[in-house]
Amino acid sequence: MADYKVIFHVDEINKWELLLKNVSNLLHGRANNTFHVEILANSEAVTYFDINRDMNADIKTMERLNKEGVKFVACNNAIMANNIEKNNIIPFVDIVPAGIIELIVKQSEGYAYIRP
Repeated sequence: MADYKVIFHVDEINKWELLLKNVSNLLHGRANNTFHVEILANSEAVTYFDINRDMNADIKTMERLNKEGVKFVACNNAIMANNIEKNNIIPFVDIVPAGIIELIVKQSEGYAYIRP
């Protein structure tokens, strides 16, 4: 049994469906391996986390993935740039100061980088 770490990076709103399928497929195919998964959204992709916008967000899949241990993270700079109120962000989404810093830190910790 192996232990893996992966960060999925999404910065385009139209990539969310593919990303969620990628993560779901990863978790369903993991066999006896352990995967620590983080999904980082920045740029326009953070609007997917805004509960007051009609982005057709697949909240049910995101909730299921979160219950399976997937961490969802939003870039604060992108939140501000897209005029999103922090209290309108999906509750299980963590906010980091800058997405680029989060990517650098995770890669330095050995996370594989995936961008659909």
